Amino acid sequence: MRFLCGSVDFSYYLCCEAAEISKPKINTYMKKSLFAIIVALLGIVTTASAQLPAVTLKTMDGKTIRTDTLSNNGKPIIIDFFATWCKPCNRELTAISEVYDEWVEETGVKLIAVSIDQAQNINKVKPLVDNHGWPYEVLLDPNSDLKRALGIQMIPYVLIVDGKGNIVYKHNGYTEGAEEELIEKVRELVK
Repeated sequence: MRFLCGSVDFSYYLCCEAAEISKPKINTYMKKSLFAIIVALLGIVTTASAQLPAVTLKTMDGKTIRTDTLSNNGKPIIIDFFATWCKPCNRELTAISEVYDEWVEETGVKLIAVSIDQAQNINKVKPLVDNHGWPYEVLLDPNSDLKRALGIQMIPYVLIVDGKGNIVYKHNGYTEGAEEELIEKVRELVK
């Protein structure tokens, strides 16, 4: 009976030794298996992060919309996750609103704000948006379905989706002036 170090499955090795399978066959099999697993995982990771997942959200007026159908006529979309109780989120969306018309004129970008407020607080979203005068389309994710599908842990969280629907940029948190980095990423996409 042997115990190996590293990422080798001990029970597999012991089982093969008991069946009298030679070490070279084990090593060849393990290398091929490891290679196949790595290729499969890379394919899953690339696919999972490349496109928006298909999640159904609601607009503020109660209509449903699937996230995998979001488009902007081939131009970039900024998706900004926020909550009414999140002060940095509100500062970020307010800072962007001050330059948003210029961004749209220059790049054609569209911003979609996604509220992750839970169902019992969803009635606070529209007053907040109206109070700030945010010109964005606002979607509601009260069960955090989209947030969970994207693996988002903290907000504010911003994605940039290119004109083909690929997620090309992700950013977590907000500090004053961070919106400049955001528009620079958008400008790179529309060159």
